Amino acid sequence: MLKSMTGFGRYETANEKGKITVEMKAVNHRYGDFLVKLPKKLNFYEAGVRSLLKSYISRGKVDVFITYEDDTQGKTCIKYNAELAAEYVEHLKQMSEDLCIKEDITVLGLAKLPEVFVLQEQTLDEEALWQMLSDAVEGAAKQLVATRVAEGEQLRRDLSEKLDGMLSGIDFIEERAPQIVAEYRRKLTEKVNELLGDTKVDESVLATQITVFADRICVDEETVRLRAHIENMKATLDVGENIGRKLDFIAQEMNREANTILSKSSDLAVTNCAVDLKTEIEKIREQIQNIE
Repeated sequence: MLKSMTGFGRYETANEKGKITVEMKAVNHRYGDFLVKLPKKLNFYEAGVRSLLKSYISRGKVDVFITYEDDTQGKTCIKYNAELAAEYVEHLKQMSEDLCIKEDITVLGLAKLPEVFVLQEQTLDEEALWQMLSDAVEGAAKQLVATRVAEGEQLRRDLSEKLDGMLSGIDFIEERAPQIVAEYRRKLTEKVNELLGDTKVDESVLATQITVFADRICVDEETVRLRAHIENMKATLDVGENIGRKLDFIAQEMNREANTILSKSSDLAVTNCAVDLKTEIEKIREQIQNIE
């Protein structure tokens, strides 16, 4: 399907540990250019985010804004050091025997000894955090692609209408060409008769002049090639995937043929039609710049 290069996407994921929000907007660009802004705590995942984006977006300048609300920040948990507590008990019993002191070890007393219980900040679960982040990035990317597809369909319809209009212009030029030669022959004959009066005109000389004129203004090759380029562009539009560069090349070739038609024209109607063709081609080229 045909995709525009402009679009917007937003998505967020949340659980008991926090919330991640991803917003992205895309505009025209010759290549794929990703500007990813991550909070410091997520900087480690930048390469993964870029790799994920490339699976959805091939061309365009994409600004990605990611925010992270960490609900675990500042939270602590109690850790029980069982091995250290066992060592305390062993040494206290040994002390009781060595010094002949009554053993009065209690759980409460043991808990007060250093490092038996310690407070620790909750550790970061990198895998779970990446899952949250990747889900949010994919969700936003899918929304962005959806907006690109919708706009791409509008572009396809607009370009198809312009191309059909160009075909009508080519039809007019091809129909007009023999009329131009006939008019030239009539005017040339009238002019010669006016100048020579009753003197007989050499038909071979007239035929030669008319042939030279017809050859000079002939645009059959150009109209055939231009028509082929238009049909090629219409077929390419139906392909849809990553066609922006190809369409731009076809448009350049179309413009080349229209220029040649214009340069060969000696007829006002054909000249006006050729100018209209160039105008439509320029509009098409502008639209193509927005296609992925």
